[in-house]
Amino acid sequence: MIIQLNPSIPVYVVSRDVTGECVGWIDYSKEDDLLWIVALDTTGEVWIEPNNNIRLIKNYSIGRIGGKDGNTSKTE
Repeated sequence: MIIQLNPSIPVYVVSRDVTGECVGWIDYSKEDDLLWIVALDTTGEVWIEPNNNIRLIKNYSIGRIGGKDGNTSKTE
């Protein structure tokens, strides 16, 4: 199943050390990883990355204040 995301989700791609926008998902079944379709911010290339390579980036408007690597632990 292919799902188009609207709006896209800003993400950090661990394996490539870049940020990008997830524009869709590919889900083959419950036996396989979710695949993320990501347009990279630096080059504009579109890559498909497995779930374990993706982290959400900080978003102050919803309270996610972690770093670009997805670490959402709050420091005092």
